[in-house]
Amino acid sequence: MPTNKNAQLRYKILDRCFSNFKHKYTIDELVDEVNESLSDLTGKVISLRQIRDDIKYMRDRVYYNAPIKAYPFGSGRQCYYRYEDPDFSIFDNELSVEEVNNLRSTINMLGKFRGTPANVWLEEVISNLEYRFNIKPNTESLIAFENNEQLKGLEYLSSIIDMTIHHQPVIIHYRSFKGKEQNAIIHPYYVKQYNNRWFVLGYNEKYHSLSIYALDRLLSLKKADITFIKNDNINFKTYFDHIIGVTLLDEQTPIETFILRFNANRFPYVLSKPLHSSQEIVNIGDHTISIKVKPNNELRQLIFSFIPDIEVISPTWFREEIKQKIEENLKKYLTMRNDCIDK
Repeated sequence: MPTNKNAQLRYKILDRCFSNFKHKYTIDELVDEVNESLSDLTGKVISLRQIRDDIKYMRDRVYYNAPIKAYPFGSGRQCYYRYEDPDFSIFDNELSVEEVNNLRSTINMLGKFRGTPANVWLEEVISNLEYRFNIKPNTESLIAFENNEQLKGLEYLSSIIDMTIHHQPVIIHYRSFKGKEQNAIIHPYYVKQYNNRWFVLGYNEKYHSLSIYALDRLLSLKKADITFIKNDNINFKTYFDHIIGVTLLDEQTPIETFILRFNANRFPYVLSKPLHSSQEIVNIGDHTISIKVKPNNELRQLIFSFIPDIEVISPTWFREEIKQKIEENLKKYLTMRNDCIDK
């Protein structure tokens, strides 16, 4: 019997069924299992006779010598098929049933990001996984991930990742939040997501230092025909350990301890979802915690996201800074109220 591509695919499917000791596959179920996968991948289906021939072929000592046994069940008129040896497989490098289930879950998760310009590269990866391991993803909509498809700059994500991996310098045209446009040559070192936004960190030739750029501020990018400057100084595995978010303007900025108090209703949320890996409980009765980080804008944004359920206890300079910003914001609301009264 010729071992063409479809035959090998059928053997893989059958091998996985015979290795699954959590399900009892009848001959009809084996036909359905093989046809479901074949129809998705090749558009073809096979007959019950073909499955019987495949089982005979796999049992043949000259070929796979597979210990496939038919076990009667129920009234004895039906049989289910399974390997006698639970550790047997005709493919030495095949995945176990548990590994297949884990891989299917991974494919399902990756599949949630299909269909957006930023994730075109995922299509090939997912399709190869589905074909290589004959895994059909779950078609039910059971899991949702935060994904802002309207976010600008996603069309550059695939290119930025590719350039970072392959050490390709890039010329970017960038607009700051203040509206200033500039060109920059950067040597991309690291790509990071924070708060549903993507950032690229790289060596800036003009400033001779590490710079960070939000992809939603990019206007264009193209390859720079220059030699890549390697990163020999920064360990990105630990670079973000002592900050919240991605911004570290000065690596020499000292780590400080921030004491924060929350109201009783918000405190359990903070305990279940720590603000930072350094978070510790200071006084559970007083609903206070501490974090040890370097101050940056992301820390300030995080504090304001908890208002009015948070109070900064220390350090004093940071408490005063937050207090001043709250007072400035309050003036806007008071002004609006007075304006409405005057009308």
